[in-house]
Amino acid sequence: MPIFDTTLKDVGSGEKAGCLCHAYCHRGECTFLFNGRRLKMVQGDCLIVRRSDLLSDIHESDDFKVDVVYVTPQFITIATPQSNYGMRGSLALFNNPIMHLTPEQQTVCRLDFDYVRRRLSHTTHRFYRDAIVNAVQAMIIDFFDFHATLYGEEQEKVTQQHAMLMNRFLALLERGDYRRNREIGYYADILCVTPKYLSEVSKKVSGFPAAYWITRYTSLDIVRLLRSRRLSLTEISDMFGFSSVSYFSRYVQKYLGAPPSDFTE
Repeated sequence: MPIFDTTLKDVGSGEKAGCLCHAYCHRGECTFLFNGRRLKMVQGDCLIVRRSDLLSDIHESDDFKVDVVYVTPQFITIATPQSNYGMRGSLALFNNPIMHLTPEQQTVCRLDFDYVRRRLSHTTHRFYRDAIVNAVQAMIIDFFDFHATLYGEEQEKVTQQHAMLMNRFLALLERGDYRRNREIGYYADILCVTPKYLSEVSKKVSGFPAAYWITRYTSLDIVRLLRSRRLSLTEISDMFGFSSVSYFSRYVQKYLGAPPSDFTE
């Protein structure tokens, strides 16, 4: 389940290690190191970091007030809307994880964080887990909208030296090649590079190797298909080229943190 907090000082520690970090600054300021650069978060800013342990040397002003939601990679896979904009936005935010929100966006962001906080406190809700997923998903959808509005479509593309290669790699994933091809070598051959080079470029641009993005696209699609209940486990397993339903179930357990049945209930 997500973790709600009111400080960034514990980011990356204990059960928050490895979590995605989402924060909104109500007042004051906070500085920190991110990818070797010192950044500053001020009132009205929204911070999104894929791994909370990427932040270090954090300094909060005395009047700093912040809402923070930590979410595990497994939970974010379940809660993320079925849109590839999250992939593009994630790459862009790797360069600068802070969005300077407009007054209208600030109001929406405050409501999102408050809604998640209140849902987390309602532990007796009969559909507690579904309610939390719904609240986090609504928050993420608004994040997508903030980013697209503030930076436009051109900012969805990586603008560094290896942008073209990374965008071509993502284009192959977006057309669904991962359903039958989850080996890096397949993509490297099409892009006329070595698997090692493709993975190095991916890690340099996005912070994650190529295998991460292949698994990410695959996981999002599997969750969508399981939730829709239109296909049986056997049909989904065949669609993704798994040799058996049991192998498919092990894959889902490994990468989504739960058996397929958890997504079809």
